[in-house]
Amino acid sequence: MTHYVSPCIWPADNQDGTYRNPVIHADYSDPDAICVNGRYYMVASSFNHLPGLPILESSDLVNWRIINHVLPTLPKQFDEVLPGKGVWAPSLRFHDGYFWVFYSMPDEGIFMSKAQDPYGEWSAAHCLKAVQGWIDPCPLWDDDGRAWLVHAFAYSRANIKHKLQLCAMSPDGRSLLDEGKIIFDGTRSHPTLEGPKFYKRNGEYYIFAPAGGVESGWQTVLRSRTVEGQYLAKNVLHQGVTGVNGPHQGGWVESPDGEGWFVHFQDKGFYGRIVHVQPLRWDDEGWPQIGALDSLSAMGEPVMRARKPAGSAQAAYCEPQTSDDFVDGKPGLQWQWPANPQPGWIIPGQQGLTLACYPVGPHSLYDTPQLLLQKFPAPAFSAQTTLTADFIHQNDEAGLVIYGERFASVALVWQNGNAHLKVTTGWNSDKGIVDFTSELLPVRASMSRISLRVAVDNDGICQFSWSQHGESWQLITPDFAASAGKWIGAKVGIYALSSADYAVKGRACFAHFTVTATSPPPYSRR
Repeated sequence: MTHYVSPCIWPADNQDGTYRNPVIHADYSDPDAICVNGRYYMVASSFNHLPGLPILESSDLVNWRIINHVLPTLPKQFDEVLPGKGVWAPSLRFHDGYFWVFYSMPDEGIFMSKAQDPYGEWSAAHCLKAVQGWIDPCPLWDDDGRAWLVHAFAYSRANIKHKLQLCAMSPDGRSLLDEGKIIFDGTRSHPTLEGPKFYKRNGEYYIFAPAGGVESGWQTVLRSRTVEGQYLAKNVLHQGVTGVNGPHQGGWVESPDGEGWFVHFQDKGFYGRIVHVQPLRWDDEGWPQIGALDSLSAMGEPVMRARKPAGSAQAAYCEPQTSDDFVDGKPGLQWQWPANPQPGWIIPGQQGLTLACYPVGPHSLYDTPQLLLQKFPAPAFSAQTTLTADFIHQNDEAGLVIYGERFASVALVWQNGNAHLKVTTGWNSDKGIVDFTSELLPVRASMSRISLRVAVDNDGICQFSWSQHGESWQLITPDFAASAGKWIGAKVGIYALSSADYAVKGRACFAHFTVTATSPPPYSRR
């Protein structure tokens, strides 16, 4: 059985042989893409959210679906919510009949996993090097049989910044053979140089690497005739006169017809790092030209509309999954937990998704591990669910949540023998909880069936509402302003919790989760 396919939320395919950017208006940070047997595959960062390292597939670089995740869990310490830690910028390659993903965990080291079938089970994470602060690894298998790995540094862990390092790697991708050599120092000219992607073209070596920072940086390309350098640098993509800030950090991919494309992100605040695709050409001197040429700077700048890759004009429309009817009592691939999932969180069932009430986090919803979350999918949208509760203990609770460093929820809660509606808001900074409030609404509710909804507008203003017995929606005031999380965009989701770890737990069954765009699409679907 397949999960519910939602209506059009963010249609990037213009249905006329062209597409619009972003192709995914959702937080797929640090994307890297490849083309294998006429299909495109993409991987993205996942930080502390599990399952980790989503794998997406497309026939045309425009219409994408989530097909798998590389990592079901992270090490034991991620049983707790550790915002901003976990899996940082990955790279995706196809070599020797395998799909390979290399990624870093900034406090643990550099890791690799591989699979012959991207839909199947990926190999257990293997650590090439246990080290703090080595990040953003990317491999290259050379024509002479040797293998290499380039990476950047996280200053917060390594006390090194703006530099890229090259290491010799065993061809099986399981170990580094030396301590590495700095091959480019961007301290003066390319601050915050990171996210390198390594390629060989026409006998020369290229490293695509973003510089200047996430919010306002640019894309640099390094080039050398030998793998160890000396590398020359050229800035090839910047914001220019467009509204696409910091266009960088991504990967070069070729279509089956040899066309060049560049997949990258744009940091868009509480939406996270959304995905763009730019046409890429090679000039007569062997440098890439990305997007539209800015005549003043001779750099490329992002395009908002372009022709799709050749041969893909009739590709079927699709987008990353959002709505879910929880087939066989299980969540779809769009869902992630902010910590390692535990076996008891989901109670098996055939209708809807039943969540057990586990204890709230040490401080608030922000560090509660059993939140089931998905990315904001569009500039403006609504998310709606209907739940039936079977609470047992005082303060058993289940509801709908907006999650970021600012967070809010509307929930059904059991107190003093009655069900009530409860509204919670909070703000967590690097110093911990700064503000946290919860209040009961002056209404009683039935545990038999209640619908909850949140509507999110283009400014991230969230308007919660509720309905019971098919009656009209009742607005909850005041509104709530969403914010990004730690290195991630805001998320929306569902949860069930309790005030203690009871042997016999209350539960809540969510019948569906329905996401709808609340602004009209740019064309009429036929």
